[in-house]
Amino acid sequence: MQYAPIPYKPLIAFCMGELGLISRILAPKYGSYLTFGSLDVGKESAPGQLTAREMLGVYHIDKINRDTALYGLIGNPVGHSLGPYILNAAFRELGINAVYLPFKVENLREFVQGFKGLKVQGYSVTIPHKEAIVPLLDGLDSLAREIGAVNTVVSKEGKLVGYNTDSTAALRELEEAIGDLRGKKATLIGAGGAARAIAFGLKKKGADITLVNRTENRARRLAQELGCHYRRFEDVTKIDGEVLINTTSVGMYPKPDISPVPPEAIRPGMWVFDIVYNPLQTRLLKEAEERGCRALDGLRMFLYQAAQQFELWTGRPAPLELMERIVRKRLKIK
Repeated sequence: MQYAPIPYKPLIAFCMGELGLISRILAPKYGSYLTFGSLDVGKESAPGQLTAREMLGVYHIDKINRDTALYGLIGNPVGHSLGPYILNAAFRELGINAVYLPFKVENLREFVQGFKGLKVQGYSVTIPHKEAIVPLLDGLDSLAREIGAVNTVVSKEGKLVGYNTDSTAALRELEEAIGDLRGKKATLIGAGGAARAIAFGLKKKGADITLVNRTENRARRLAQELGCHYRRFEDVTKIDGEVLINTTSVGMYPKPDISPVPPEAIRPGMWVFDIVYNPLQTRLLKEAEERGCRALDGLRMFLYQAAQQFELWTGRPAPLELMERIVRKRLKIK
């Protein structure tokens, strides 16, 4: 028996919901006839649908083809991130055929293994996966190995190699503002991946570090690894520090009215650095300014770490001024 060949018919294929968002953007890369976007925010006809303006203006979907290189952000949540805005703009500015996507990842091991087939060229890694991803990678650069946390992954000949650009970015912002950090008493709130990176950098600079975390055991373990001090969270108001650094996501959009510490922990004359950048003025920084402190928001750190990621992925200098303009526009700041 002979069968007649099935005639080719244009196919429209993508997944629904928040996790399916990436398939709507990548539809042209994998041969889908078309994809959908809503006319405006609030006018979505299905869950996970972006606006047509976002698909064209942020992800440049009209330029995506089979040769488009893939990059993305691993985290949970990822909806707050401005990474897609600045990194897709940077690719477009330099004429690089690539797209950067938000990957909401709940099961990290399954994601890393499953997405190897897509040949993603690089990842940013954010909360809560910066430490958990370390044993899932094929290799680490020397700084990431020392820190024990990764915020950047580069695919090299099919091998996933981890880097840490948080540490150098945070220290660059701190030194630009404060100057020499040697001997400075720094209190860090948090004991996760960002805390590891910043504390490691501060130790290298000769700062006197005290870690505070709501889960005391995590602070104790990290302090033992780094050879620094730790205190119970209940004692945060008693710590005599010159620099206070929030390394957690507390105060980040969509919950900007929360501070990681009580106001009594903030003393006049302190430097207060919050790595959160959305919103730019967190409740912590607002209270710091009200108490006569010098406040540092997370904008410069965010830009510096993203620029270094871009350079690791592409081998080309990042358009930092363009990236900063986009962030300021998105956050509606001058």
